[in-house]
Amino acid sequence: MRKRNILAKSIAIAVAVIWALPFIGIVMTALRPSREVLYGWWYPPFHFSIRNFVNAWTHPTAALGIGLRNSLQVAIGATVLPTFVASLMAYGLGRLRFPGRGPLLMLIGLLLALPQQMIAWPLFREMHALGLLNSLAGLVLAHSAWGLPWIVFFLRGYIETLPVELEEAARIDGAGRWKTFMYVIFPLMLPALASVMVLQFTWVWNDFFLALILIFDPNKMVLTQRIPLLRGQYHVDWGLLSAGALITMLVPLLVFVFLQRYFVRGLIGGAVK
Repeated sequence: MRKRNILAKSIAIAVAVIWALPFIGIVMTALRPSREVLYGWWYPPFHFSIRNFVNAWTHPTAALGIGLRNSLQVAIGATVLPTFVASLMAYGLGRLRFPGRGPLLMLIGLLLALPQQMIAWPLFREMHALGLLNSLAGLVLAHSAWGLPWIVFFLRGYIETLPVELEEAARIDGAGRWKTFMYVIFPLMLPALASVMVLQFTWVWNDFFLALILIFDPNKMVLTQRIPLLRGQYHVDWGLLSAGALITMLVPLLVFVFLQRYFVRGLIGGAVK
């Protein structure tokens, strides 16, 4: 048994190192001048600096500082809005019984299988008709609509694990549906809401496809649109690109670190019941 444990741990460590190598390479490339990584990030000599990060942050044509501001506006708006709307929908689908409830759930499930490429042209035309093309508000609405189906399914499953007796007690005290939801159900949903918000924020932050369709103004481009613009026409500065990639990764990484406890609680919230 001891030999098996040692073998299993050795395999796990080897797999972890293999998975970590690309990230280590990006960090090493971002912290070194371009001339030092021409033959590989592992080659000496090693002279570390943050010049690549500064150049990426203040790039003359694709400054990541402006992209970070735009990405924060889109990611926060496209996380808070669909989460609140989906929580109301999930409560209605989980607790209320009304005609058409089953087909509606089936329709929401079908929307989960819809690829983004199929809605590109209809979405472009709709946003153009609404006057929301090339605006951060339009991008927020597009991401919110795209995230609603899976958030509704996630929260509905969590709501169904909550005791119905709590709502019955609230009704006895005179609370209506709205007060029951806001003061009883919504606080109990906080672990699930944290999980949903972490996943939705990360998805919106890393998205490139919808932003590519809806945003054309250089001043409104998000971070994922600006990373390719760091490439020169005749020369690729890999240190600059690596620094830009690390800056883009930083925010969702911090969100996950600080909300990790609530994220895990939300994912396993209904397991005990």
